[in-house]
Amino acid sequence: MSEQKISPAVKMGLEMGPIVLFFIAYTKIKDREFEIFGSTYEGFIVATAGFIPLLLVSTGLLWWLTGKLSKMQLVTAVLVVVFGGLSIWFNDDRFFKMKPTIIYVLFGGILGAGLLQGKSYLRSVMEEVIPLQNEGWMKLTQRACAFFFGLAVANEAVWRLMSTDAWVNFKTFGLTAAVFVFFMAQSPLFSKYAIKEDAE
Repeated sequence: MSEQKISPAVKMGLEMGPIVLFFIAYTKIKDREFEIFGSTYEGFIVATAGFIPLLLVSTGLLWWLTGKLSKMQLVTAVLVVVFGGLSIWFNDDRFFKMKPTIIYVLFGGILGAGLLQGKSYLRSVMEEVIPLQNEGWMKLTQRACAFFFGLAVANEAVWRLMSTDAWVNFKTFGLTAAVFVFFMAQSPLFSKYAIKEDAE
C-alpha cells in the first residue's frame, strides 16, 4: 500500500482518541467493581480491557488511511496488547502501569545503541519532518535518549509512589505535555542546524 496524506486533525484524533477515551472511561468507573465470569475486576482493569481494542482499531485505521505505520506505533500497539493483556489475565494493574516504562527504556536503549555506533536512529524516523545537518541529528538524538530514560524513571516513580488516579492523570496529560515541551525546547537546535535549502 502506498503512503497517503491525511488531515493532521484526523491523524491526531486517531492517535490520541484511545488515550482520551480511556481517561474518560476510567474517571466514570474507577470506583466500581465488576463481576465477570466469576471474578471481580476494578474499574481500572475494565477500562484497560476497553482500551486495547480501541487502540488496535485506531492503529488499523491509521494504516488503512495512510498506508504506513511508524515503528513506534507498532511497538506501542504490541506492548499495549501484551501488558494490558497481562493486567487483565492476572487482574493486576501493575503490568499496564509498567508499559510506558518498558516503551521508554526500549526507545532510549535503541537510540543509545545507535549513538554508540555513531548513528542517529531518530534521523531515519523523523528526517522527512525535520531536515537537519548530521551534527544536529546527533545532538537531538543524545537529548532524546536522555529524555526517554528520564520519562521511564518518572513513570516508575509515579505508579509506585502515588495513587492510580495520579498515574492516570500523569499518563494522559503529563507524558503528552512532556513530549510536547521537549520538542518545543529544541527550537534553537532546529534553527541552528536546519538545512538551508529545505528550510527556505
